[in-house]
Amino acid sequence: MDLTDTKWRKSSYSASNGGNCIELAGAGDAVAVRDSKDPDGPVLLLTRVALRRAVDSALATR
Repeated sequence: MDLTDTKWRKSSYSASNGGNCIELAGAGDAVAVRDSKDPDGPVLLLTRVALRRAVDSALATR
């Protein structure tokens, strides 16, 4: 999947000092996720349902 012209959004919880950040982008029926410190690195593609489940699971373990 070509994500060259993709508009990425950084998490609103990201610190301005370049700490642990992720970026998200819509990619058709999926959501692309990447490390903001490594924009040319690997990208994880998830369905919206899978992303929601991952977020819910992370929030439940806080």
